[in-house]
Amino acid sequence: MLQTTKINIEIDEKAIASFIERELQRQINQQLLLVDISKLSELTSMSVRYLEDEILPDPRVRIHERKKNRKRWWLAQPTLKAIEEIVNSW
Repeated sequence: MLQTTKINIEIDEKAIASFIERELQRQINQQLLLVDISKLSELTSMSVRYLEDEILPDPRVRIHERKKNRKRWWLAQPTLKAIEEIVNSW
């Protein structure tokens, strides 16, 4: 007679959902070419005003700014890396 083994698998649904959300955001962010102020605000969880006052004037971010008429965009990946450097220096 064969012995049967019982296996219990517990799945943490919150951890899985969190992991999937992080991976999706990472993939989306890697494909961005340009971001505007509202997208930067969304990605960094910083207000537009705080970005305008504290982050965007920094030369590490300014070099990635592009303008056309009155609209401004920033190169996504280098700008996000520069913001990370700024935040890490606090």
